[in-house]
Amino acid sequence: MRADLVELIAPVVEATGYEFWGLEFRPHGRGQSLLRVYIDHEDGIGIEGCEAVSRELSRVLDVEDPIRGEYVLEVSSPGLNRRLFFPEQYHYFCGEAVEIKTQTLLNGRKNFKGVLTEVFEDKVHVKDGEVVYTIPFKEILAANIVKI
Repeated sequence: MRADLVELIAPVVEATGYEFWGLEFRPHGRGQSLLRVYIDHEDGIGIEGCEAVSRELSRVLDVEDPIRGEYVLEVSSPGLNRRLFFPEQYHYFCGEAVEIKTQTLLNGRKNFKGVLTEVFEDKVHVKDGEVVYTIPFKEILAANIVKI
């Protein structure tokens, strides 16, 4: 995740009354890149909320111009199988089922599915059956809450 985009986008989202959940930026060399911003709210997310945040973000992004070339801006709710972007988000979902993909092999694998049992400052524990895996945050490529 690009830190410069997070620093620019998070305050705009929060100023509109929504929680900034995270973002994905998928650059496409000669084609259109994709900037997907996830927002959340205690009352849920509707199309009106996404449109309002999109309008505000578009204004700021047009002025600041942090992305080279053409791109598509999407504003979305995190959904049921929400992706976890920041270590502090893992605390909310302790006890829930997760899927985690790592950058490198850990215990001979890169894909983990199980229950998020503990969250520490620098790592998480995921229990798959009777086995508990320790996964450092620095190794996590993607993590999602899953419904089993």
